[in-house]
Amino acid sequence: MSMRLKACAYCGRIHPIDYVCEKRPKRKEKKTDTEAVQIRNTSRWQHTRQHIRERDNNLCQLCLRNYPGTRRRVEYNDLSVHHITSLEVDKTKAFDCKNLITLCDIHHEMAEQGLIAKSELEQIATEQEKAWGDSKKVPRSWTG
Repeated sequence: MSMRLKACAYCGRIHPIDYVCEKRPKRKEKKTDTEAVQIRNTSRWQHTRQHIRERDNNLCQLCLRNYPGTRRRVEYNDLSVHHITSLEVDKTKAFDCKNLITLCDIHHEMAEQGLIAKSELEQIATEQEKAWGDSKKVPRSWTG
């Protein structure tokens, strides 16, 4: 009985059919167990994300301000909540509302690439949080 052989696509040699070549690339492991992924899978994050989207009126805050890259002044499609300081840098800011902002896909990618100053995003998030807090205060006339 003859042994079955195959040509190796990785090194170009002939190997037995069940041989695993050392030149074969290793598969990358999925990043499903990172702390960032674990945080994003919590109900606390789901509630925080929903709060930020409500605070920002489900609108991209940069499109609203006519920032470069704006497609429409009022962009409400393909939105996500962006961590201004990423979870990989400082996970203690994961639920800090002043570290979160609603962005469309274009502005989110620009922010991820560092094309938008963090200080500018932080300023907008702080303004939004202050405006939200002011609008949610109970009028004195309701408290007696």
